[in-house]
Amino acid sequence: MAALLLIGLPAMAGLGNKLGESLRTVSKEAQAQAAHATDVAEEALSNVRTVRGFAAEDTEIHLYNDEVQKFVRLNSNLGIGIGIFQALSNLAVNGAVIGVIYVGGSFLAEGKLLPGDLMSFMVTSQAIQRSIANLSMLYGQVVNGMSSGARVFEFIKLKPTVSLIGGLKIPYHSLKGSIELQHVGFSYPTRKDTTILNDLNLQIPDGHVVALCGPSGSGKSTIAALLERFYDPIQGRITLDGVDIRQLDPSWLRGRVIGYISQEPTLFATSIIENIRYGRPDATDAEVHEAAKAANAHDFITEFPKGYQTVLGERGVTVSGGQKQRIAIARALLKNPSILILDEATSALDSESEKFVQDALDLAAKGRTVLVIAHRLSTIQNATAIALIVNGKIHEYGSHQKLMEKRGLYWQFVQHQSVNR
Repeated sequence: MAALLLIGLPAMAGLGNKLGESLRTVSKEAQAQAAHATDVAEEALSNVRTVRGFAAEDTEIHLYNDEVQKFVRLNSNLGIGIGIFQALSNLAVNGAVIGVIYVGGSFLAEGKLLPGDLMSFMVTSQAIQRSIANLSMLYGQVVNGMSSGARVFEFIKLKPTVSLIGGLKIPYHSLKGSIELQHVGFSYPTRKDTTILNDLNLQIPDGHVVALCGPSGSGKSTIAALLERFYDPIQGRITLDGVDIRQLDPSWLRGRVIGYISQEPTLFATSIIENIRYGRPDATDAEVHEAAKAANAHDFITEFPKGYQTVLGERGVTVSGGQKQRIAIARALLKNPSILILDEATSALDSESEKFVQDALDLAAKGRTVLVIAHRLSTIQNATAIALIVNGKIHEYGSHQKLMEKRGLYWQFVQHQSVNR
C-alpha cells in the first residue's frame, strides 16, 4: 500500500506539471490579450474627437468587442484546463484512497494486516487527499499569479539601453553648444532592417541656426531624437563641444543643455505657471514671467481671468494651438538652454498664430545653437545653413541663396511649395 502512494503521487505530480506548463502558456496569452483590449479602448477614448468626427463609434465598439471576445475565449480555455487539472487530481487522489481500501481489505481478510494498520493507512491517505484537493483548488490562482508576476518582473528587470543618470557634465561657463554628427548610422530597434540614417555627417557650429528639410521619413526627427539621447547611434558618434554625448549625463543634457519644442507640445492639466515651471521646477514666479515674455506669451496669459493660475484642460485643450506652442516655448526657455531643437514648431498653426510663434522663436534663437526641422521651407530661409536630407543622407548643404543657385533638389522643393501655396 505504501508503494501505491509512493509511486502514484509522484506520477500524478509529473502529469500535473506538464499540464501546468500548458496552462501557464494560455494564462500568459490571456494576460497579453487583456492588455491589448485595454489599449484599444484607451486609444479610442483618447482620440474621441477623431472617432466622433468620422462617426466611427460603432466601428470602435465592434473592434473592442472582438478583442474582449478573444480574451473571453482564452480565459474560458484556461478555466477548462484548470477544471480538468482539478478533476484529474481529485480522481487520482480518490483512486489512491479506493486502492488503499481495496488492497488493505484483501490483506485484512488474509490476516496479513491488522485493523489498526489499515486505519492508519486510511487516515494517511485521506490527509493526503485533502491536501492535494486544496492545492488543486489553489493551482488556478497560482497559474494566474505566475503569469501576471512574470510580466511585472519582465519590466522590473528591463534595463534601458540609455541610462537616465550618470556621466560627464561640461561646466556651464565653458559650454558653447557646438554639435557634430560623424558618420552616423541608425535603425530603430523595432525596425532593424530599415536604415533611417546612413553614414550621415553634419556640423552645427555654436551660435548658428542650421535647418533640416527633406521628404517625410528621411530621418530629420530621428536626428533630434539622437541629440537628446532617446536613442544612441548604431554607427558613428555625436559630439557636443568635441565630447561624445554617450559620455555625458543624459539628465543634465536634456534638463539643462537642450530645449526641445515639437509640433504638438504636451501640456498638463494644471495651471499655466506650473506648466511653464515644468522646465525648471526651482524657478521663481518672476523667472517664469520673464520666460513667458520672451516667448510672446505673457500678454495673452494675463488676459485670462486667473492669469498664470489659469488651469489648462487635459493636454491643454482649453487654449489655442498658437497659445499652446508659446507656453511650450516659455517652458523650454525657462531652463536657458544652450541648444534649441525646433521640430516642426509652426507647421500645425494658422498664418496669424505662426507669426506670433515665429517671432517668439526668432527671439529665443539669439545667442543659441539652433537646429530647425521644417517642412515649410519659407520658415528656414534665414538659417545659417540648410541641410537637405534624402534617404538618411545629406543630399545638399548650404545657405538658401546658394542652394537656390544650384537649382537642384532643394530648388525643386521650393518651387513645388510656391506653386501649391
